[in-house]
Amino acid sequence: MRMILCEADFAIHGLVNYKLFGHSVWLTTTHVAMVIVTIVILIFAIAANRCMKKAKEVPTGFQNVVELIVEMLGKMVTTNMKQPKKFLNYIGTLFLFILICNLSGLLGLRGPTADYGVTLCLGLITFCMIQYNGIKCQKMGHFKALFEPIPLFFPINLIGEIATPISLSLRLFANMLAGTIIMALWYGIIPIFIAKLGIPAFLHAYLDLFSGCIQTYVFCMLTMVYVDDKM
Repeated sequence: MRMILCEADFAIHGLVNYKLFGHSVWLTTTHVAMVIVTIVILIFAIAANRCMKKAKEVPTGFQNVVELIVEMLGKMVTTNMKQPKKFLNYIGTLFLFILICNLSGLLGLRGPTADYGVTLCLGLITFCMIQYNGIKCQKMGHFKALFEPIPLFFPINLIGEIATPISLSLRLFANMLAGTIIMALWYGIIPIFIAKLGIPAFLHAYLDLFSGCIQTYVFCMLTMVYVDDKM
């Protein structure tokens, strides 16, 4: 029996090219996926807002889903942070954004978190929050800590601070890219008549659903730990 093969494709593709201040700029598959994810979050937020305005004392249907998500995120932040109310909105938004990005592979999209440009930005936002809260809460003690326990440790402590956004972003990026590559190899190299069997569903369940949820939780948990450590 002849085996039908196609080329494995897991790269980021440029869709539209345009000139900006004399430079060539591409609209890529990552941008399209992020727009779709943003639209999904906005639709969910609007629907949740309208639902809670008409909330019933005994929740049913969509209200149950909204309350479950809010309760879960609230419990996660309250358990791990000293001032949970201050960071609940940010951590909740971060959690939903990363989760939907990770699960977008189930919709046939190339997950935005499999692009290092996206995860690095998320890591840098967390880094800015860490430094801001460190300076706000510890004042000069935030900088003094770089020279502890002895001034000789300054280079090591400085590298540790700088490594935070890099480690955060690389962890999420590498795990999601690995899943994207595995699924692309499966669909691209394995014969089509075999690829349509139940194994892709199992791979999607693990690489997109299970791994996606785990990586979302890990990123948010580390963000809370790093920020809370400076307060």
